Amino acid sequence: MDILKKITDMRLEKGWTEYELAERAELTQSTISSWYRKSLIPSIPSLERICDAFGITLSQFFQDDETFSKNITKEQVEILNRWNRLTKDQRKKLADFLDSIR
Repeated sequence: MDILKKITDMRLEKGWTEYELAERAELTQSTISSWYRKSLIPSIPSLERICDAFGITLSQFFQDDETFSKNITKEQVEILNRWNRLTKDQRKKLADFLDSIR
C-alpha cells in the first residue's frame, strides 16, 4: 500500500489542501510536505492524527475500499461523510451529546 498516495487521495476527495489537512490533524504543514519531498512514511502517531482528521481509525485506513464497503451500510456512510465535515470542536460536542442520550 502506498500510504502517501492514500493520504493524498483522501485529502483531495475532501477538497482539502495540505495546509487544511495539517490544521485538522494538528500537524505542521512542513511535516506533511517533508513526507512527500523525502518519500517518508509518517510515524504511527502522525498517521493516527491524520486518521483522526479524516474521522477514521487506523484499521479503516489500512482496510481496502472493497472490504470496507461490504461492512458498512449506506446510512453509515452518510453519517461518516457528515462527521468528516465537522470541526474537531463540533465532533466533540456531538460525541458528548450522543453519550448523554444512552
